[in-house]
Amino acid sequence: MSSSKSRDEIWSEWRDLVNLAPAELEDWLSSEESKSVGDGEGGESTGHKSGRRIVEIKRTNKGELTDDQWDHMATVVGYIKRHLAQGGPDDGVENSNWRYSLMNWGHDPLKKDS
Repeated sequence: MSSSKSRDEIWSEWRDLVNLAPAELEDWLSSEESKSVGDGEGGESTGHKSGRRIVEIKRTNKGELTDDQWDHMATVVGYIKRHLAQGGPDDGVENSNWRYSLMNWGHDPLKKDS
């Protein structure tokens, strides 16, 4: 595994940060807003591809996760933490590229804890 964190640490942060359920994320990924952000250069963006992997991971039992999935979970956690630390726009967060990008990575900064 490429992360210096333990799987327990990754799992805990993943559960805290990836706050979209698989069905919510699938619905989001099918939207034009989701496809409008990222580094796609005409193709699928990195974040959009990541979102599809996140759906698959969230539908996998913890004990059945592969090393590759654990590595991707660590990548997702790192991305979300960095993106949140940058902060979003002062106005218009709801329809911002900042939020849309985070949502592609499984985190909606406007979603209230359930």
